Amino acid sequence: MFNAAVDPSMETPDTNTNGRMVDPHAQEWERTYCMFTHLSLLTVHMLVPVLPALALWLIKRDKSPFVDDHGREAVNFQISLLLYTLIAWPLATLITCGIGAVLIIPIYLLGIIGMIVAAIAANKGEYYRYPATIRFLR
Repeated sequence: MFNAAVDPSMETPDTNTNGRMVDPHAQEWERTYCMFTHLSLLTVHMLVPVLPALALWLIKRDKSPFVDDHGREAVNFQISLLLYTLIAWPLATLITCGIGAVLIIPIYLLGIIGMIVAAIAANKGEYYRYPATIRFLR
């Protein structure tokens, strides 16, 4: 993403009315590709988390800084959700005898809502940061 400290000659990125940075040079294929990278979270319902987003990111990350940023963010978010689920699942089922299953609902909602908001931002050419994401890949 934009880092003026690394290259002071870089111009200040544009921002929209929401205060998000926008890449005015992002081509339509980049925006669409990033949107599908975020939407790859839907494959979690087929028991394949993280891998589709990781594959999409690795394929095109060198072709566009916009795709690189969105792909890295989507992979970090999906790894974070997987980690949160792996921690919450034993708590929800074994330790609380199923009563703690309520812990899974916020994780699921965070994933669905975050995915939709990120996909919309990518399609508009905006950079996006998911909430509650551990930055494994920088």
